[in-house]
Amino acid sequence: MSEALYRKWRPRLWDEVVGQDHIVQTIKNAIRSNRVGHAYLFSGPRGTGKTTTARLLAKAVNCLEPDLSRRPCNECAHCTAVNDSRFMDLIEIDAASNTSVDDVRSLREKIGFSPTQGKFKVYIIDEVHMLSTAAFNALLKTLEEPPAHAIFILATTEVHKIPPTVLSRCQRHEFRRIPVVTIVSYLADLAAGEKIQLEEEALYLIARQSTGAMRDAISLLDQLSSTGEAITLERAQEVLGTATNQAVIDLVDAILKKRAAVGLDCIHIALDTGTDPRQFARQVVEYLRGLLLIRMGNVELIDATQEVKATMGKQANQFGAGNLVEAIRLFNNAANESRLAWQPSLALELALAQSMEEPLPAVNPSVPAQNSAVSVAIPPVEKDSEIMEVFGDKQAKPQKTIEKPAQTDNSDNETATELDNGDDSITFTIQDVREAVTEVRTLIRKHRKNTEALLASARSYNLKKGVIVIGFQSQVLKEQVEKGDHQDIIQRAFTYVLKQPARVRAVVINSKSNSADQDQDFDPNSLVGAAIDLGGKIVDKE
Repeated sequence: MSEALYRKWRPRLWDEVVGQDHIVQTIKNAIRSNRVGHAYLFSGPRGTGKTTTARLLAKAVNCLEPDLSRRPCNECAHCTAVNDSRFMDLIEIDAASNTSVDDVRSLREKIGFSPTQGKFKVYIIDEVHMLSTAAFNALLKTLEEPPAHAIFILATTEVHKIPPTVLSRCQRHEFRRIPVVTIVSYLADLAAGEKIQLEEEALYLIARQSTGAMRDAISLLDQLSSTGEAITLERAQEVLGTATNQAVIDLVDAILKKRAAVGLDCIHIALDTGTDPRQFARQVVEYLRGLLLIRMGNVELIDATQEVKATMGKQANQFGAGNLVEAIRLFNNAANESRLAWQPSLALELALAQSMEEPLPAVNPSVPAQNSAVSVAIPPVEKDSEIMEVFGDKQAKPQKTIEKPAQTDNSDNETATELDNGDDSITFTIQDVREAVTEVRTLIRKHRKNTEALLASARSYNLKKGVIVIGFQSQVLKEQVEKGDHQDIIQRAFTYVLKQPARVRAVVINSKSNSADQDQDFDPNSLVGAAIDLGGKIVDKE
């Protein structure tokens, strides 16, 4: 069985460590001056060299080379034993598999024995954040006062999970993500050494895919080279599930030109050819980030050909700064949500639709301040505004100012029957709210489709103490409405349609609460709701 490239090419000398010069120089100076610490903490992203550096430190402190500045020499018996994983005094422990306090106690019992081969016994504890609280406590005394022959090197990708008491007993070194250019240079040397033929553009694709982790980059190259054929950009894109640069450029063009159909075609063609939805979203984010860097005058930070940079420069000038930032946010969310969606393309489609939206009408009722009265001005509706195309030529009520008493916001755990006192100055009724629902949904649908989709899931509408209470049958839906700006958009839409300030509250309803207010709740998904959607109205019986 052939050895994996990342193991075969693991650095064996300090000069071979890539992208972590700030750490290497510090440790080399400590070795040269014979001032090596008893406990180290290496933290940082995966694949950036934490375990490799730990093994090099173990080699250096046990190296037989008389000249301290040349350690590790990689030639003496101890260095070669470490390389071959047969050095008795180098103990590597996977904390993910040895999390209990008993495992740490066993380690403490053995640590007192003198080294078998070298001068120091070096303990490398990988993924140390996985240790239990009791295990950390058992390790504290040993870290503070270890035997003179013992050195601890703790490695973790999640340093925030390490107790402060442990951090204070270690010399801490932060490993950084490795730049794309550095990874490309290293992979080119590796490919030459392994006689792998590959295009430069494929190298850059692999480097970007690795997101700063050298081990990931080498593993990807190993995967692509397994066919024995030359690695082309097209082949790399096919294996790694990425779309072509042109697909991303075409999608951004569609966003700029507000051509939704073309944008959807770009997405579905990319996915139909095997592109992973999350990966495609990441590529779009990376490309849009490049446009933002160009607008900010940092074109030198972009890894792309001159031809692509020229295209990016033209597109960057066509984007408004706010629209560009919003597009980045939307597609970044799509990259995180794609793995949870039942329809793989849904998150991308929503991001595309939202990136082409115009903002809602600027109706922003003020939030009442504590112990003070607030004036809320409702602006008149202009006939020429875009929103008039939705509702037709409706005359808005004259602009007025309403004095609203101070109110105190309640906790998120309130139910439909535990609302605050509301606003007694509100003049609309529950029937006004019921009749406004269709127009509100139509308005929101035009500007924010995912917010309208949430509103379509509402099971009841009620009016209590001047607050529009929207009932959902699921805590998840309620929390979704309260996330981001969904609730604010719904509130602004009701304010626009009702022509006076409206406050909205989402609650979770159940059978008991429904039965208690059956004569007041309005279910938009019932036959009555369907009739209202078709233009009907509710008429009170005398």
